[in-house]
Amino acid sequence: MFKKSLLYLSLGLGSLLLLETACDPKPEDIGPISPTVGSLDSIPYNPVAYDYPEINGLPAMEEPSDNRATEAGVKLGRYLFYEKALSIDHSISCSSCHQQDKAFTDGSAVGIGVGGALGTRNSMSLINVGYNWKQNSQHNFNWDGKFASLEEQVLSPVEHPLEMMNNWEEVMQRLKAHEHYPRMFRQAFGIDHIDEMTKELAGKALAQFLRTLNSADSEYDRDEWVPFEYMSEAAQRGKLLFLGDALGSASTKDAECAHCHSFTRDAAIFARNSFSNNAIDSVNSFTEFNDNGLGGITGSVVDNGRFREVSLRNVGLTAPYMHDGRFATLEEVLDHYTDHTSAGRGPNVANELSTAPELPHLTSQEKQDLVAFLHALTDTSYVNKAEWADPFLQVDPWAE
Repeated sequence: MFKKSLLYLSLGLGSLLLLETACDPKPEDIGPISPTVGSLDSIPYNPVAYDYPEINGLPAMEEPSDNRATEAGVKLGRYLFYEKALSIDHSISCSSCHQQDKAFTDGSAVGIGVGGALGTRNSMSLINVGYNWKQNSQHNFNWDGKFASLEEQVLSPVEHPLEMMNNWEEVMQRLKAHEHYPRMFRQAFGIDHIDEMTKELAGKALAQFLRTLNSADSEYDRDEWVPFEYMSEAAQRGKLLFLGDALGSASTKDAECAHCHSFTRDAAIFARNSFSNNAIDSVNSFTEFNDNGLGGITGSVVDNGRFREVSLRNVGLTAPYMHDGRFATLEEVLDHYTDHTSAGRGPNVANELSTAPELPHLTSQEKQDLVAFLHALTDTSYVNKAEWADPFLQVDPWAE
């Protein structure tokens, strides 16, 4: 199936990698297809729309009109998510930085790529990632909003020099030469020939799978939706502090959380899908940020230092925190917000922080209550969810 060649690759480790370069597929390589090499039209194509489960607290999932999820598309996306052939040396997959038991993060300050290469930013959680999309917005995904759609975003790690270090031409050759992927592409997208397998279709399948990673079965959710189930008293106090003046009561102390991490009972996303400077870098001008974030994408200096306001669902599982993983615990995050004012924190610090008179006066007990509420947003019901797990760990991973 493969013709071997030596490729000398510098990874800063003095190592040599023996890689397999895919050649044109032969009939025996491409599985149960018609006798004409590369033809897939003998394989049935019967697309079935994927039925998103209704989840209390989450709105209906919005999808791009040109990529409606199907059962076969979601299945293909799941396999590609765990497929190590996407990386140059077959050593890592998307799941290496997005692990199911860590709310699809990796527990590291920054992502770790092929050969142990260290990235520059924290691996974001993929739980409820489909809700990051706002139609007509050009800045929806990644810490810096570089990508408008999931379909675009999922293509990037393959060719990133600090991630998979591969190229999509090589990846597609590997997938075309595989025993089962041509059939799965046919079943997902109705292509008639192996040459119609493209990176764009791979991106669509990955995006379909990611939009199914939806979770809302936490202590908070049960408090809202299940009769006679309640959060702890500490978490309930923390919720009041989290909401603050959003409750409409002047007597309520405000921790200023719900501005950037907004939620309602029926749309409990805990993020407003925007970008802000949350004052973690002490700078005096727009040009002093080590990482310009959104500004590096838009080219506007007023966007420098602004990063995505992430969802707080499962935040107790996604340490370390911030775009560069600088804070190890939720307590450190709260200490940042309560112990630092906007002075010297940049000209575009979020208004919610620059006009937050009560933040420095939160007591130790109140901070503990806030942490209790944040932990009440943890949902571990998906940790053993078979349809999200690595299919290659199954006894027969390619069984129909």
